[in-house]
Amino acid sequence: MTTKAFQKIYTKIDNITKATVSLRATGVGNDELATVGGHLAQVVKIMGEEVTLQVFEGTEGISTDAEVVFHGVPPTLKVGEGLAGRFFNAYGQPLEGGAPVEGEEREIGGPTVNPFRRRQPSELIATGIAGIDLNNTIVSGQKIPFFADPDQPYNQVMANVALRAKADKIILGGMGMTNDDFLYFKNLFENAGVLDRIVCFVNTTENPPVERLLVPDMALTAAEYFAADKGEKVLVLLTDMTLYADALAIVSNRMDQIPSKDSMPGSLYSDLAKIYEKAVQLPSGGSITIIAVTTLSGGDITHAIPDNTGYITEGQLFLRNDTDTGKVIVDPFRSLSRLKQLVIGKKTREDHPQVMNMAVRLYSDAAGAKTKLENGFDLSDYDERALAFAKEYSDRLLSIDVNIDITEMLDTAWELFAKYFKKSEVSIKAELVEKYWK
Repeated sequence: MTTKAFQKIYTKIDNITKATVSLRATGVGNDELATVGGHLAQVVKIMGEEVTLQVFEGTEGISTDAEVVFHGVPPTLKVGEGLAGRFFNAYGQPLEGGAPVEGEEREIGGPTVNPFRRRQPSELIATGIAGIDLNNTIVSGQKIPFFADPDQPYNQVMANVALRAKADKIILGGMGMTNDDFLYFKNLFENAGVLDRIVCFVNTTENPPVERLLVPDMALTAAEYFAADKGEKVLVLLTDMTLYADALAIVSNRMDQIPSKDSMPGSLYSDLAKIYEKAVQLPSGGSITIIAVTTLSGGDITHAIPDNTGYITEGQLFLRNDTDTGKVIVDPFRSLSRLKQLVIGKKTREDHPQVMNMAVRLYSDAAGAKTKLENGFDLSDYDERALAFAKEYSDRLLSIDVNIDITEMLDTAWELFAKYFKKSEVSIKAELVEKYWK
């Protein structure tokens, strides 16, 4: 970046850590960008005239007499229709070369939408994945995480959601992605011919971890442009929020801040909330829906990252390996969309709530039968049928590779009820049974 005549240049650094430098400076703003010895940095702390800068690439090779040039502005993103179909790095620069985006420059990481301007979410976001749409329906303006073990194919699930979701724009924020995952997303979107509605901001494992901190704000600034300015339904996919939180911890530890639970910074809750609270349904019809991946360490749901995430978000989606089918499924017991009641049976078919509840109850009966079997008890005829139902329900409806619309999901559930049970064993309103029983 070229130095402008009015920019102040400092050449005396007081303190250098692995990630930060400190110096005395005046007229500097929070989050302001700067270059330190040619490396991009950002103001993270101001105490009187003592200013601390986070150097994105690390401070290796920077001396105490390095030039520090303050840019006078926080990180920004140029927003316009030209964002669609492009891949950007954490600074909003095009990854594939090509011309920069033409448009208005906007500061990233601004405040969330005034609650007075929010509408209660009431629009269905269909993903095509039955484990979500049937049991844990997502609503526009909702914020919900995937909790997944690191060895599960969560990025493939996110990519499939991007391809299938009924949204005007899909914005992907990739943090700490492997190059293989990045190329997987890129090739999939290009081959599917959906690039015109997709925008990607990516930080790979080859980039400095601290750069990840910019990715969600970049993605959400683009989302706010399409939702608020253009009135579009925007789905933001963030993966992986655990790696984002790890980057927060790196900066916090290197600034000698006292860590909180699980070595995370004390500000973790507010750092996560300022991202998730960008989810909104606007009066104009535009909306921002956020689905984020939070990887679990050894399945530990009590770790600070999923623990804080659970307080902020409106439910969670759990992926797990199903031993009966060998497939990855959306776990019906541990998954929950807290806003599904706003759309099921209203924006979907009338039988949706009862079919959803009945299918999960029968699946629960099968889990009970499995426990009886493991403890050496004899199984009843009902138990045997419940187990057979559960296996087919898991294969045809819970598995993440199922791609059908909600009406077909409901029809499939009715087909399975009729195949394994009598009408009297299915506790659903008589008029719905008469109308839909296969």
